[in-house]
Amino acid sequence: MTRGDHIYVSRAGYTHHGIDVGAGRVIHYSGEPGKSKAHATIRHATLQEFAQGSDVKVRNYGKRFGLDETALRAESKLGECDYDLLGRNCEHLASWCVTGRNTSGQVIGAVAVAGLGTATAAAAAASVGVVGAAGAAAGLSGAGVMSGLAAAGGLVGGGAVAGLAVLGAAPGFVGAGIMQVALADDENFPEAEREARSIGRKAAVAGAAASSVGGIAAVSVLGTAGLSAAGITSGLATVGAAVGGGMVAGSAALIAAPAVAAAGVGYGLYRAARWWRSSHRVPESAPPFSVGKDQVTDAALEDVSP
Repeated sequence: MTRGDHIYVSRAGYTHHGIDVGAGRVIHYSGEPGKSKAHATIRHATLQEFAQGSDVKVRNYGKRFGLDETALRAESKLGECDYDLLGRNCEHLASWCVTGRNTSGQVIGAVAVAGLGTATAAAAAASVGVVGAAGAAAGLSGAGVMSGLAAAGGLVGGGAVAGLAVLGAAPGFVGAGIMQVALADDENFPEAEREARSIGRKAAVAGAAASSVGGIAAVSVLGTAGLSAAGITSGLATVGAAVGGGMVAGSAALIAAPAVAAAGVGYGLYRAARWWRSSHRVPESAPPFSVGKDQVTDAALEDVSP
């Protein structure tokens, strides 16, 4: 490690960040044992105090301030007591010292997960409500669900099958959109990280689209008569039974599936791309003023993800 490096250690369920300022010293946001995080202060610590027995890793960057400038920026914040978990935590501090940007991958990831779950559930519930109200046979009986799906499908010139795709489009759009934010590009990231994020963003869109097609195929396969009215009814009931419900639950599951697929496929392929680059040790250009490439190769893809 070198004076001016952004370093971090893994703790139970999160990572803790700081700036190496040389001579075995680290500047980080730290609270006193037994006291609320509200009293956390930016202070010096020894490397051993910072690590607490964990391996210390270096975060690599594509674009960053020089090492000396980074250390001076950290020192300028000593004594600050303005800790906020979502807006000013230890990772925010370290990122600001290195890039001038107050960002935290951990917070972005947590907010994305929470937002995805909430938005998906809300969109699915709203869609089921539309199904129950839009059909000629109102309500959530079998006839009501089928007529509601047919009404939704009629918006694009189709029937009940098209209705499933139409109603799943909103959650799918939300899921893909959230992954675009969570895996957004940043010139401060190493090139390998930027490439992996690009793959993840594209995969999220593809995953949402593929899930819509897959859901319709599942209804056809699980139903008693393909994609006829009877087939769709029995297929939705079978899907619903798998999640502990009936035809309505099956409709909700298939409507929500594109959002879940967008997140799962997008994030999964992003992680796979990172793993591939790391395991194959693709050379990474060392950023200006950074530590030697041999010191950061293993860390180049570490802990910049949500």
